[in-house]
Amino acid sequence: MSIAFLLTTLVIVATPGTGAVYSIAEGISRGRRAGIIAAFGCTLGVIPHMIAAITGLAAILNASAVAFETIKWIGIAYLLFLAWQTLRDKSLIQAEEDPAPRSSWRVIGTAVLINVLNPKLTIFFFAFLPQFVPSQAPDAAWQMAGLSLVFMALTFVVFALYGIFAATMRTQVLGRPRVVTWLRRSFAATYVLLAGRLALETR
Repeated sequence: MSIAFLLTTLVIVATPGTGAVYSIAEGISRGRRAGIIAAFGCTLGVIPHMIAAITGLAAILNASAVAFETIKWIGIAYLLFLAWQTLRDKSLIQAEEDPAPRSSWRVIGTAVLINVLNPKLTIFFFAFLPQFVPSQAPDAAWQMAGLSLVFMALTFVVFALYGIFAATMRTQVLGRPRVVTWLRRSFAATYVLLAGRLALETR
């Protein structure tokens, strides 16, 4: 594993996207544990893309305009749904010991969907990983799996740090309706912007 791979992966993971935004939102609204759970869910959402890259399914997605557009627009619709759901929530953030098990699974499910419904992530794996694996290597699939696990580990660490940092800011917003409203509008606007960016993506 090269330094170039680690540095490139770190830059890609650390660049704010839907997963990072969701981890931050959960950290602020529900605390450190929820932020870490969201990061874990986003990490799990990488697995289907990893499998697609290793098995060659990403090549099909890259070649098929219909498949790419279908997944892309489902992802756009889901981001817009998250924006609407965020704006619709009018409750105050409470400083309680968060999530019940069912709530934790809901956070994980949402986080997984956020990353699964991103066709560019599959194509990223398809175009990025092979650059660091010799094409004629007999264990190329295992090497790609190993690099993918490193990518997932960095994803979890970076997103968890985002969530933990956001959780430390909770005391600045707890019980302040105007601040809570502003934050929710900001997160909703971010989801809409990310949906717009995804809409402009091409293969």
